[in-house]
Parts: sequence; structure tokens; C-alpha cells
Amino acid sequence: MAIGLYKADSLDDGFEDTDAEGAPGSSEFEGLIRRELQLLGEDPAREGLVRTPARVARAMKFLTQGYSSSAAEVVGNGVFEEEHDNMIMVRDIELYSMCEHHMLPFFGKAHVAYIPNGKIVGLSKIPRIVDVFARRLQVQERLTEEIAEGLCSVLHPSGVGVVIEAYHLCMMMRGVQKQNSKTITSALRGVFREDPKTRDEFLRLAHSTQPAQF
Repeated sequence: MAIGLYKADSLDDGFEDTDAEGAPGSSEFEGLIRRELQLLGEDPAREGLVRTPARVARAMKFLTQGYSSSAAEVVGNGVFEEEHDNMIMVRDIELYSMCEHHMLPFFGKAHVAYIPNGKIVGLSKIPRIVDVFARRLQVQERLTEEIAEGLCSVLHPSGVGVVIEAYHLCMMMRGVQKQNSKTITSALRGVFREDPKTRDEFLRLAHSTQPAQF
């Protein structure tokens, strides 16, 4: 089977993190952060913390922006009719998300592939789909499934495969404190689940350590 293999080097570029304030709910959020600082034994009025509640509110708005978006919205009109029936894969898509259990980050890379069924999607749309679901409170298992379902919903391909490799700060800086443990999850749809050769080819490419040759 012929394969189109692409490497993704960057995350989303559609959100501008500025110092603008006054977003809906920001005052309430800032009040909660200010109270949290007090409960930790800090003084929210000291110089280094005066603007921390506003900064945290903006950061959380950015880190959870996926709640206000969907796979269909970020793909838009980026779907095209094309009689290509071989595997297309975008590898090494950087992702950053937050564990919903401890609200600590987990980060890593996603490898996403699909086999078209008469339509293809613009390559940049695949990392955007990843970000829609990563920019929420998540567990890696559900994130992997949601990316697969999101691509299926907008493209209706013959099959989809998703692998995520990630490091979880909730395991690294607290709890068991294991610094080198990596979590790997996969989600398979259509021919990726039904055809052993296609599944093996996808997993071999997803886990390959060989750099692309140019």
C-alpha cells in the first residue's frame, strides 16, 4: 500500500494570548485563584502575585479553548473530493493537554492516519482536530478516541488510526514520581481494525524511530 507520510512541527496558531482582560467570567475566575493563593498560605497582594489571578484566568481560557470548538468547525471547507485510496499519515503532532484528575499537564505526540473514501482533508486540519480535543480537561484514553471519532465524523473515511505517546506530570512531579514513564494509547476504526496488514503497517509507521528521508 502506498502511503503519504507527513510530519507536523507546530501546534495551533489560531489563539492569541494577550493581556486583554474583561472576558466573561474572568472576574469570578480571578477571585477563585486569589482565594486559592490565600488557602496555600500566600499573600495575593504581594508584588509577584498581584496579577497572577488574571494571568491564570487567561492561561486557563487558552488551555481549554477546545470546549468552544469542534472538529467540523476547524475543518470548515477543507475537505476535497479525491480518488486516493491509500494511507495518509501525519506524524509527530505535538499536543498539550491537562489531566482532568489533577489538572496537571500531559504532553507528547499524536500520529494520525486515515484511508480516504472519495474525500481527503487538508493536512493542516488534522493537527487542528487534535488540538480541539487536547485543549480540554482530558484523560489520554478518551482523547485518543475523540480524535479518531472527530476525523471520522467530518471525512467518513474507510478507516482511521490514532496513536498518542505522552508524558504525564501527575506521574512525574507527584505520586509515583516516575520521570521516564511514557503512556501509549491507540484508537482504530474501519479497515485499521478489520485488516491486520493495514493495522500492522500503521502501527509500524506510528512507532518508527526513523526520521523521514528527503
